[in-house]
Amino acid sequence: MNAMLILIIAVVVLLLGYVFYGGYLARQWGIDPNRPTPAHEQEDGNDYVPAPPYMVLGHHFSSIAGAGPINGPIQAAVFGWVPVLLWVLIGGIFMGAVHDFGALFASLRNKGRTISIIIAENVDDTARKLFAIFSYVVLILVVAAFSSIVANTFTSTAEKVNVANEQTASVSLLFIVAAVIWGFTLHGRKLPTVINIGVSLMIIAAVVWLGFMWHPFQLSYTNWMIILSVYILIASITPVWILLQPRDYLSSYLLYALMLLAIFGVIGASVMGAASHLEIPAFGGFVTSNKVIVDGETVINKAAQGGFLFPALFVTIACGAISGFHSMVASGTTSKQLDKESQAQAIGYGSMLIECLLAVLSLIAVGFVWAKYQAGGYAAPTAVFADGLSQMIATIPGLADAQGIAYALLILAVSVFCLTSLDTATRLARYLFQEFWIPDSSKEYPAWKKFLANKYVATVITVVFGVSLGMNGYTLIWPLFGAANQLLAAVALLAVCVWLGNVGKNNKMFYVPMIFMLAVTLTSLLLTALSKVAAIMEGNNVFGSSLQLILAVVLFGLAILLAIRGFVAIAFQKH
Repeated sequence: MNAMLILIIAVVVLLLGYVFYGGYLARQWGIDPNRPTPAHEQEDGNDYVPAPPYMVLGHHFSSIAGAGPINGPIQAAVFGWVPVLLWVLIGGIFMGAVHDFGALFASLRNKGRTISIIIAENVDDTARKLFAIFSYVVLILVVAAFSSIVANTFTSTAEKVNVANEQTASVSLLFIVAAVIWGFTLHGRKLPTVINIGVSLMIIAAVVWLGFMWHPFQLSYTNWMIILSVYILIASITPVWILLQPRDYLSSYLLYALMLLAIFGVIGASVMGAASHLEIPAFGGFVTSNKVIVDGETVINKAAQGGFLFPALFVTIACGAISGFHSMVASGTTSKQLDKESQAQAIGYGSMLIECLLAVLSLIAVGFVWAKYQAGGYAAPTAVFADGLSQMIATIPGLADAQGIAYALLILAVSVFCLTSLDTATRLARYLFQEFWIPDSSKEYPAWKKFLANKYVATVITVVFGVSLGMNGYTLIWPLFGAANQLLAAVALLAVCVWLGNVGKNNKMFYVPMIFMLAVTLTSLLLTALSKVAAIMEGNNVFGSSLQLILAVVLFGLAILLAIRGFVAIAFQKH
């Protein structure tokens, strides 16, 4: 594999996809730059707050990216670079970006409400309730996992000092403080774009420098989980202009810098001849395993995900190709901040393609350290990403000593975006919880429903569930997250497809993606259920296997039920 050639192909294909297919979708759906958006029509100073497009792009991209487009391609690299690259490019352009753009557009035309309400009005209320429960469980799992991941990257104690973790914690906390100050500074003011961006870059540089120099935080995992629970509780109810908009906006520049650093490393290593012939195979087989034989002993490659090419490849690579979580972000927070409908293509469709590029960079990174990766030499995909790219940078003349700094910056960026996705997921879960009890604010509901739909009550319940699960064994059901997330994508595609048909717009571009993702999800859940039955019969991890079996069966049934209701709705459309 030639790293430079892969990068060039990816950039060209993604640009062509944005211009031609993204533009085609915008024309087919009738994007109207003069139509008022929910951010203006329902502006409330809290959730509905219009923002400049570059700030909304920063929020959206930071929220959907996280560690997903890094972990997925690296875990799936055992299938070979050709299947991974094809899925990222084809899936991203014709499925993932369509899914994100469609969810954002549908929400814009439905008062900024989430996919669950769109399902209620275009399928039926039972489908809405099922989808809301399922989506809420997925988001709780995201809160549990990401809070645990972030707490682990912050943990450092007097007994077990970890300076890198202390620096990561310090930078992340300083980012929050800087974001609040910047949010209050910008509120009600319109700075010229150049000045805004320039000052933002200086803030980021200052925060990173100060965090690396001053890192006094030595706290245990449990203490960090408690601190994070307080943070996400506050972040979920605070007006978006105070924290969410400026924090995600500032964080996005760190991710852009990460990608530029990665591209610089790929180009530099290619020019020096170090990345011209990477050892990663073009095709690793239809069935792979994360077990490898090293010196006669079986070693588990913890950074890899084995299985059948179909469906494992399409479940493992979610963010970076298509991810149901994105529809929650697009219809939950982004649609409430978009200033003009004409910006939807750049933010909804474009952000997904930027994420695809990050996934390609992750593929190149694992290709550069293939021998060590294949031998099970890494504990996590993020380590593969940081090590591969930092080694590429070190091949550039004069930068041999920069590998350690580059590695630390890459790990820092990944951690910052896990934190970004964490509080976005909490806010989204809060929206879903509220909408479940009160789907239409114009109607009267019993007092107990109003109580549960109160944003403070909904947030506390969400945080307690999520963080408690993060501290007490979310790993028991995490193996099902990939399938659950892709089921979310399939149902979101189905919902937008039905809505577009009902309003008389072309929805045929959704047929293949939603059927394909349903096939992926159902196959994955069926294989999981069969494997758990076998594990139970053999007496292996009976409790965990039984729990996963039950959830797999429930999700399978949910997918069938929602698919039938959705397809019936499509079949009886008049358009």
